[in-house]
Amino acid sequence: MTEKRKLAVVAVGGNALIREKGKESLPDQYAAVCITMPHIVDMIQNGWDVIITHGNGPQVGFILRRSELAANEIHTIPLDYGGSNTQGSIGYMFQTALQNEFKRRGMSNQSAAIVTETLVDKNDPAFKNPTKPIGSFMDKKTALQHRDSEGWSVMEDAGRGWRRVVASPIPVKILQQDAIMSLVGAGFTVVGVGGGGIPVIENDKGEIEGVEAVIDKDLASALFASSIQADLFLISTEVEKVAINFNKPNVQWLDKLTVDDAKKYLTAGQFGKGSMEPKIKAVLYFLERGGEKALVTNPDNMLRALRGETGTHFS
Repeated sequence: MTEKRKLAVVAVGGNALIREKGKESLPDQYAAVCITMPHIVDMIQNGWDVIITHGNGPQVGFILRRSELAANEIHTIPLDYGGSNTQGSIGYMFQTALQNEFKRRGMSNQSAAIVTETLVDKNDPAFKNPTKPIGSFMDKKTALQHRDSEGWSVMEDAGRGWRRVVASPIPVKILQQDAIMSLVGAGFTVVGVGGGGIPVIENDKGEIEGVEAVIDKDLASALFASSIQADLFLISTEVEKVAINFNKPNVQWLDKLTVDDAKKYLTAGQFGKGSMEPKIKAVLYFLERGGEKALVTNPDNMLRALRGETGTHFS
């Protein structure tokens, strides 16, 4: 009797695509992906079925910037379409790198990328209080012109200029979940829920409709992992372990974290707002909804972390 394979959702951070400033072209991004994917294939060879989720923040920013620069020549790109474009291009990079790695190892596995929509509540309070900056910096005059002519919400961003801000609603459901799981059941390594998924609502007719919003990619990944009852939710990031007092002389790297201790450190502001904090919140979301095992580490140490030798393990 064949042993049941374990199921993991691996949320890949931005360093899988852009490893250093100045190397942001598409060939550079693909080269970065080719560094990360062998570690995923190591997991597959060690008995895991893996679903890969990923971020897309810089890539959506590039698309919006191109759209702004070309606005006098060609139609602009709505934010939900920008998200779908990045899911396609990043998914293409991931599945190609995976397939080439499978071939190098003599494996018959296949990969597939799924354009994924994430349902949000049209009445989510976030829509009345947009806070997520996107796109280019502008002067105040230009920002207010966009506000008045296109209905943008704009705000001054930390003394660096003005930017557009959009809502960041809570993910409710991953709409392509069944399709993803069908592919997993057929033996595919699936890339999905890219950038947290394309945010969509149900309109008054019950139809799906894209909205101008950004979903937290780690939270959407946690929702997905919880919904499919994954055996493991692994967040791949730039550091080998989670730390408190990060970047301070008394830094403390953590091997294990309980839910209670993680909440205590969150309340104390120990985790960076735009970096580790959303990852810890996503881990807690997963564990508090029945998830059993969560792990944070970097790609190079995935297998060692799965053996309990490194990484930060949550329970």
